[in-house]
Amino acid sequence: MSSSSFYITLFLFSLFLLSINGQDLIYDTCKTSSQQDPNVKLQFCTTSLQAAPASHCANLKGLGMMSIRLTRYNVTDTRCYIKQLLKNNTKKLDPYVKSCLDDCFELYSDAISGIKQAMESYNSKRFFDANVQISSVMDATTTCEDGFKQKKGIVSPLTKRNDATFQLSAIALSIMNIVQSSA
Repeated sequence: MSSSSFYITLFLFSLFLLSINGQDLIYDTCKTSSQQDPNVKLQFCTTSLQAAPASHCANLKGLGMMSIRLTRYNVTDTRCYIKQLLKNNTKKLDPYVKSCLDDCFELYSDAISGIKQAMESYNSKRFFDANVQISSVMDATTTCEDGFKQKKGIVSPLTKRNDATFQLSAIALSIMNIVQSSA
């Protein structure tokens, strides 16, 4: 075995070990989170964090930022989805559903600025502020979903998206609490 192939093998083995350690951190973090918070589902947490780029190389603080980023992407995508529903179905929408979607659009618009502030607060280790800002995102999803439940027979077209945003926010809060307690 030449020295160059030895180094290549050593390098690949090191990358493999880093990947295993990253998966362990994700699983352990999600397991702890799901045990401490009933809003965090272990499978959803591990799947979400494993899908994030570079999550396998991240430390705990990095996973916290990734969870906030995932929430931001979800909030942004949901706002865009609501906008498309309103734009493409204007004449077909029940007036009550349209009103609910308008409310949700506003809630998600506000949530985008809140999650951006949460990222800044988290990076600055202002965990209390980040907690409040992420909690407001959770409140927005619940308020959005509850609007559809006010009228009997109305089904929310956003249930899955609201649930995903709520869970991602819960994951972010949970990881932030772990980061805080380990600091």
